[in-house]
Amino acid sequence: MNKSSEAASFNAASELDGVSPRQTEEIESQSRPSAALIHETIRAEGEQELKRRWWAILLSGLAAGLSMGLSLVVQGEFQAAISDEGTRRLVAPLGYTVGFLVVVLGRQQLFTENTLTPILPLLHHRNLATLAKVLKLWGLVLASNIAGTWAVSYVLAHTDIFGPKINDAFLELGRHTVEGNFSATMVRAGFAGWLIALMMWLLPATKGSGAHIVLIMTYVVALGQFAHIIAGSVECAYLVLLREASFGQYFLEFFVPTLLGNILGGTTLVALLNYGQVAAELDKAKD
Repeated sequence: MNKSSEAASFNAASELDGVSPRQTEEIESQSRPSAALIHETIRAEGEQELKRRWWAILLSGLAAGLSMGLSLVVQGEFQAAISDEGTRRLVAPLGYTVGFLVVVLGRQQLFTENTLTPILPLLHHRNLATLAKVLKLWGLVLASNIAGTWAVSYVLAHTDIFGPKINDAFLELGRHTVEGNFSATMVRAGFAGWLIALMMWLLPATKGSGAHIVLIMTYVVALGQFAHIIAGSVECAYLVLLREASFGQYFLEFFVPTLLGNILGGTTLVALLNYGQVAAELDKAKD
């Protein structure tokens, strides 16, 4: 049965039930998109990302890394301004959301978004050519994101833009990135990867409320003190540049476990599970 005959059958059935064509259109406009439609929307975006020029990806990733510095800046401002511990614990994480809002709404390339978006084309094609494209995209985005985080951390660490109280808040936030052991950091990173990839899954269904989804999901990441490879890199690089931590700590205690956790959380808990719920429907559509 083709689309026109399906639509005709649906309209006929609606009329028998006392629903006019105009009411049917209104119902369809108010209905939520199906999981399969969300999947295909994200997959189409992933296909476009895999076709982008390498230099465009690098520039977009660098912009995202720089923008994530805003998360440390605003959260540090809140942390320094609020004296009550309970209030600070609830309000300061709002500052963490700023960098993500700029990156997501500005369509900049963030590594943790790519644990979902290009994975759906890979699950669809299931070939080495697509895997190679995904790994290339991951490498370019991660490298440019990290370069951006170190650049903005260098400026924060070697200029007097902010006062001592705010700089102390930056240090306090940075210490959280290296205070856990490998497994604890990896688990916390798994939660962050899951939440950010889940945020990307939800965005196509928001119908203009994307900013609210980004704010809520990233607020939860900050409130739970979950480890994010790019936002955390700004904080940890700040520690290293002020000699409060070594580069070895940055790499072994923060970077490696956080990267692994983010990838596992994003690809396993969101990409694979959400693909699994629509796989049968998509395979049926191919036939």
